[in-house]
Amino acid sequence: MERKLLLIGGGGHCRSVIDSILNLGIYTDLGIVDRENASALEIPVVGADENLPDLIRAGWTEAFITVGSVGDPRLRRRLYRMVTELGLHVPAIVDPTAVIARGTTVQAGSYVGKRAIVNSNAKLGVCTIVNTGAIVEHDCTIGDFAHISPGAVLCGQVNVGEDAHVGAGSVVRQQLSIGRHALIGMGSVVTKNIPDNVTAYGNPCRVVK
Repeated sequence: MERKLLLIGGGGHCRSVIDSILNLGIYTDLGIVDRENASALEIPVVGADENLPDLIRAGWTEAFITVGSVGDPRLRRRLYRMVTELGLHVPAIVDPTAVIARGTTVQAGSYVGKRAIVNSNAKLGVCTIVNTGAIVEHDCTIGDFAHISPGAVLCGQVNVGEDAHVGAGSVVRQQLSIGRHALIGMGSVVTKNIPDNVTAYGNPCRVVK
């Protein structure tokens, strides 16, 4: 069965996602949608945002948001809304080296990268990113458009609010909450709940802004 997937946005995150998709081997055609005329891993740029209706008429049926997020997911949100309103199907992409336990929920548009682990009864919201080597332990809940960076560890029953960003190499103690739109700096050790709309970092992690 022919499956054609549009990748919305070029750049570094796009290259990581493309590699995972190629390793999955389930798509017959890939094309990048971006205003820059630069391909990634030899995948062609097939148009810009305004060309999406024409691409749909040409037989493209699926799309995936490949713009990354560092503490500001507003562009990812806009792009996801755009492609879903056009009727494109948005899959989840899980690298074949990742481990997804039984009983886990991975919603549309989410990306689980190389050697990441998502354990039993964890829930990933819409368009979440669980990046390379990150660990999301049992019964965690990751909100829509949140980003768990490379090597971060969420112990059991952690709740991460929508649009939050947990920096690379950070560790979050079990049964804690990271607030909506919170930004946790890289290498932090989170031992207390973090409120909404703050920047926090350190060992122990403290609100700084």
